[in-house]
Amino acid sequence: KGVKKDEKKMVYHLERAAFDGFPAARHNLGVVEEEHGRHDRAVKHYIIAANHGHDHSLATLKKAYKAGLVNKEDFASALRAHQAAVD
Repeated sequence: KGVKKDEKKMVYHLERAAFDGFPAARHNLGVVEEEHGRHDRAVKHYIIAANHGHDHSLATLKKAYKAGLVNKEDFASALRAHQAAVD
């Protein structure tokens, strides 16, 4: 019942929105990558979104850093860029 998910179409529209500068779309691309087990690609999306001031992406990166999935330099760089974006 309900609307059938069309993941290819969803990803296409998320990519378009992300490339147009919407950090939430970039974050959601990270979620899709994570759901498919592509954690390295997911982290890259979260870093880009955090660099543009997306708070949830920064929180996700913090959890990933604590779990050892993100190195210290990448997390610190994303943290600095996030702070600069929100200032």
